[in-house]
Amino acid sequence: MQTYKQPISILIVIYTAALDVLLLERADFPGYWQSVTGSRDGEETLRETAIREVAEETGLEATRYALTDWRVQNVYDIYPRWVHRYPPGTTHNTEHVFGLQLPQQVPVQLSPREHLRYQWLPWNVAADKVFSPSNRAAILQLPERIQHG
Repeated sequence: MQTYKQPISILIVIYTAALDVLLLERADFPGYWQSVTGSRDGEETLRETAIREVAEETGLEATRYALTDWRVQNVYDIYPRWVHRYPPGTTHNTEHVFGLQLPQQVPVQLSPREHLRYQWLPWNVAADKVFSPSNRAAILQLPERIQHG
C-alpha cells in the first residue's frame, strides 16, 4: 500500500554560535545540498517532527541544544521529481522553519539512504550552496537570529 507524505514539512537550519551551518548532500539528488528537512508523520507536532528529523538525518539529539521555531512558513510548489510522494492532486507544500544552535561543529551520523556527505560551512557560503530558495532565505536570516548565550 502506498503511504504518502503529508504536504506539511519542516526545515531545520543547524548552526553554531560562530555561524557555521551544517549542510547535507541528498542521496537521491547528488550534488544538491540542504539543511535537515522532512515531512510531518501522523499527528506529531511540528517540534516533534523537527526533533525526529534531526535524529534520523544527523544522529543529533535536538533537545540537548537550542531548538527554536522561527515562526516562518514557506508555501511552495512541490518539485516535479518528488510530487509522486504526495497524495494525488497535491501540488504545494507548507514548510515550517526551525533553527538548531549548537555550541560548535560536531560530527554527525548520516542516514545513508537519505544523504551522502555533510559539511560545515560559514553561513554566507552555505546560503550560496543550497538548492532550495527557502533554505537559502533561512540561512541568510542567521546573523539576526543568532542566540547569544
